[in-house]
Order: sequence, then C-alpha cells, then structure tokens
Amino acid sequence: MLLSLLSPSELWTGCLDYISRPCTLLLSLVTASLFCLWGREGQVPLLVCGDGFRAFLQRRCPIVAERFCPTPWCWGGRLQTLVRVFIKSSLSITYRNELIRTGDGGQLSLDWVDNSNSAEHPQTSTRPTVLFLPGLTGNSRQTYVLRAVQQATRHGYRCVVMNNRGFGGEELLTPLTFCAADTSDVETVVNHVKKLYPQAPLLGAGVSLGGMLLLNYLARKGQDSKMIAALTLSVCWDSFESSISLEQPINKLLFNRHLTRNLCSAINRHRKILGKVIDVDYVLKARTIREFDERFTSVMFGYKSCADYYRDASPGCKLQKTAVPVLCLNAADDPFSPKHAFPVSLAQRLPNVALLVTAHGGHIGFLEGLFPNGDGYMDRLLGQFVHAAFEHLEDLREACSIKDQEQVNDQCRSDAVAIGC
Repeated sequence: MLLSLLSPSELWTGCLDYISRPCTLLLSLVTASLFCLWGREGQVPLLVCGDGFRAFLQRRCPIVAERFCPTPWCWGGRLQTLVRVFIKSSLSITYRNELIRTGDGGQLSLDWVDNSNSAEHPQTSTRPTVLFLPGLTGNSRQTYVLRAVQQATRHGYRCVVMNNRGFGGEELLTPLTFCAADTSDVETVVNHVKKLYPQAPLLGAGVSLGGMLLLNYLARKGQDSKMIAALTLSVCWDSFESSISLEQPINKLLFNRHLTRNLCSAINRHRKILGKVIDVDYVLKARTIREFDERFTSVMFGYKSCADYYRDASPGCKLQKTAVPVLCLNAADDPFSPKHAFPVSLAQRLPNVALLVTAHGGHIGFLEGLFPNGDGYMDRLLGQFVHAAFEHLEDLREACSIKDQEQVNDQCRSDAVAIGC
C-alpha cells in the first residue's frame, strides 16, 4: 500500500540510498563471501600410504575419501585453531579417577570411562580399550578429549586418559614432569592397563604432543608395544620446524606466549618440589616454548642442549621402527606443524603407516559446518578408525602386512635353524 504512493523515481532513489549505506554494503559483502565459501567444493584429503592400507581405510573408514569442507567463516589454520577452543560445546563425561605409582616413586592420574553397560562388548575382560594421550598442557577435561571419549564409548569401548604429570590435578611426588621424548610414563600406563585387562585389545590415540609421545613409544617398543593400532591427531613431526613456525610474530602472539604461560604456571604450582633440581625463578622468565625447553625440559631430562632434546623428541624419522598400523591426521595449514615437515616420502614406503592431510583444519581444529559446535571431521575420523581397528583387526593386519607375535617368533626360529644357529 505504502509503495503504491511512491513514484518510480522516488522508489529507486530510496533503494539506492539504502544499498549505498556502509553497513549494508559490508553485510552484503560478508553474506556473499560466506555463500561463496560455503558453496565452494571441498577437497578430498591427501592419503599417503601403501595400497593395502589405503584399500582398508577406504572400505572401513569412508571419511578418508570424503570431501572436507571447513567452516566457511573460519578461514585459515590460525582461526580454526583458535575458534575450536571457544566454540566447541563441552560434554558431560563422568570419569573414574585412579592414581598409580611410577618406577621413580611418582604418580600418574588416570581417568577411566569403564562403559560397563556396553551392549556391544558386555564382557569386562575382553572389552576393547582406547588409551588417550592429551596435548602439551591438556588433560582429560579438554573438549577434544571429551569428544574422542564419546566417540569411542558410542561403539561400546572402554576409555582411559593418561594425564601428564602435574596436569591432572594430582601432586608431584618426585621432581620429575614429562616431555615428548620420555616414554616411560606411557609404558607404565600401558603395562598397568594390560595387567588389569590382559585379554582386551588396546589402541592408542595421541593429540599433538600426546601423538609425539605415542609415536616415540611405538618406535622404541616395536613388536612389544602391546597395542593393536594407533591414531595421531595434529602431531608435530619435527620439533625444530614447529619451534620456528611458532616463533613467527603472529603465531608467537596468538599461541606461543599463551602456552608458555601455562607451562610456567604449572611449574610455579609445583615449585616446592621442582625447586630441588631446577632454578624455578629462571624458568619462569621464559617467554617462548623454546626458552622454556632450554631452561627446563632439556635440563630436567639430562640433555646437553635443547637441540639434543628436539632431535630426540621428533617422531618424523622414527616411523620405520613402528610395528602396528598407524593413522596420522594433519592439516596443511597447521601453525604448530608446518607441512614441509610431514614425513610424506617415508609414509609412502611403509605398509603400516597412513598419513592423512587436509588442506585446512589448523591445529586440532578441523571445524566443518556453519555452526561447528558438535562433532567435527577429526572426531568422526577417530570414531570410524577405532571401530574399524577393533572390529576388523585381522583385515587391518593383513592390509598392513603385519604378522602377529607368534608368527614373528616362528619366522625367527625358522631363520635361526636355516642359518645353523
């Protein structure tokens, strides 16, 4: 009715006046950009592995062949990394806490989800178990851990989270913490879990530094890892390259200083006992992770230099020593783990290692959908791979050319007889 009272020239003048306003132009530009990004065809992640492992993953984990379309308004690896922390809704997971002692007299805090009502695996003694290793300053309460636990329990599996020393709410009983190169705590936990449930298969899942720990453990134990498979998410393959990337000005501002403050806060919280072996005040002056590792980590674990520690901590050149199927998810725009450090050529030659690389996703991000507060790509991948490994273990071993330990022992005895030993 009102429009009919306006002449055509007045109507056009009003429309032009409205659409020429700065706020309208900005809103239109943002809306057009979002629709453009949302409508843009996603990319299928790059899967680097042997033919057997590839065929298994494509059959049992179809997500590896799906197009990953990152959240359109969350562009770039840095934003993916930051947004996940704030936007992911927390889950209500009830843990059963257990404190176990270590060989040096210390203690580790384990958080269990026993899943006693599992319909798929009602027998406690044989219920498959997933061991989760959180990131650098993480624990069982991180949203990425909670969602991973939810994924595993949906399939009827038992879960246990190993909190790094000093980050699980427990007191330090000895002046020793943790680092990416020291796998003794992982070995303690694995032996403890297998002693409780010797017939239950065990799978390891590590995030960021937890993934480094897991890979280093698998490389050192080889056939004796007591795990049937492993999954790493946003692992840092080369500590030197990760340090360089995190010291870029914007990464230093957004991530490096924050993580360093968290590390220093943990040291200060336990300064009474750590002060026996470390100059705590000197450590607290660190402003980057490299400075922290120079002043604390390398000294604590007996390295001559930070470079020696970084060399020992980097898992990228140790993959050939692993003896179980390992799936590794990384994003090409991860500010913590630059893509030129990914062990692509090594993964191409190994039958038991698969490297899955998305074009976007950041560090522990992998957000998808317009409102990414639910399960994301990383969470769904974990659910599919864990289920595939536990429920189709023989197919997985065959695909990765892995013999069970008895076959290996028989082969060793045959070889010994053949050479007259």
